[in-house]
Amino acid sequence: MIEAADRYFWLWDAFFAVVYALVVLLVLFVAEEATTAERWGSIALLTAIAAGYAFFGRRHIAAERFGWRLNTFVAVLFCCLAGSAFLVPMTQYAFFGVIPMLFMSLRLAVAIMVVAVSIVVTTLFASAGDPNANWLTTGAAIGISVIFSVMIGVWIDKVIQQSTDRGELIKQLEASQAEVSRLSHEAGVAGERERLAGEIHDTLAQGFTSIITLVQAAESELGRDEPQVRRHLALALRTARENLAESRALVAALAPAELTESSVLDAIRRQAAKLTEETGIAVDVDVQGERRQLATGIDVVLLRTVQESLSNVRKHADARTVEIVLSYQENSVVLLVTDDGRGFDPSAPTSGFGLRGMRSRIDQVGGSLSVTSLPGSGTTVELEVCT
Repeated sequence: MIEAADRYFWLWDAFFAVVYALVVLLVLFVAEEATTAERWGSIALLTAIAAGYAFFGRRHIAAERFGWRLNTFVAVLFCCLAGSAFLVPMTQYAFFGVIPMLFMSLRLAVAIMVVAVSIVVTTLFASAGDPNANWLTTGAAIGISVIFSVMIGVWIDKVIQQSTDRGELIKQLEASQAEVSRLSHEAGVAGERERLAGEIHDTLAQGFTSIITLVQAAESELGRDEPQVRRHLALALRTARENLAESRALVAALAPAELTESSVLDAIRRQAAKLTEETGIAVDVDVQGERRQLATGIDVVLLRTVQESLSNVRKHADARTVEIVLSYQENSVVLLVTDDGRGFDPSAPTSGFGLRGMRSRIDQVGGSLSVTSLPGSGTTVELEVCT
């Protein structure tokens, strides 16, 4: 990042160059009382100041490297200006350029003292070389010059300090912005990982579980019940094809394959029929209220909640019947999945991903989930999402 003070420092260079050129022209064409040697001696000292700034002082001033190097530069500056003023008093006009240099080269308190001393000494040197000098006028000029110079110096110091503070603030803001961006990226990556984990758990993992169960069932019927074996293998093949469609949908970052060509209600009914075919559990699907189009995200949450609930029934509930109720209310949609299985303690810690992934997915659409169950009393999963 290039700070404003650095970006516009060339303006100071231009100002110092203009002051140098004007004072040299005054010495050459206006200071008629000076001899040729005095003029060229004064110009040589002014040129030494300009060269010292250009090749040494500038880079240390720009870098704010206060110390013996800039102190040496200030000492040379002081001597050259005093000598030039002694030779040609008119070169005191060089103070317009020298005073900002002094305030940029020294700390404020030190700069004020050095500027005051420089003005006094240089003015006295110039007056000493002028036999017609009026000391009262000289004293008044010294006082006004010191006051004006201090005011200019304080202003320059405040401008530099404000620029420095602004630069530090910008650096802090950029660092904070970079940190926020990093944390947002990490949160996004973590959220996407959790989303994909939920998708895989709700689709591919459950599908593979069904395939394994059906193949094992077919294996147990080999040589005894050929039609039953064929039925199990047909279900396993259909499940494998559905898993393949789900995996392609995940790769393409699309909605669940089951929702691409049908409504969420049709997809829920297929899940219910699939459970009945595989396990013999009776599943009833009931719709209440006036059906309406829902956002894709809500459809996905409804379907995945049914899938996870039915998967838990298959694996844990030992139920005989399941009832699924999809209720379209005025400002929301409510899903109830109730089974008459063995139940469980919802407050007991679990190591599985199912309920945790379900809650995470529901949080993404601003819904609420409750699981009501007692050992021996079945389980009810209730989901409500505002539409």
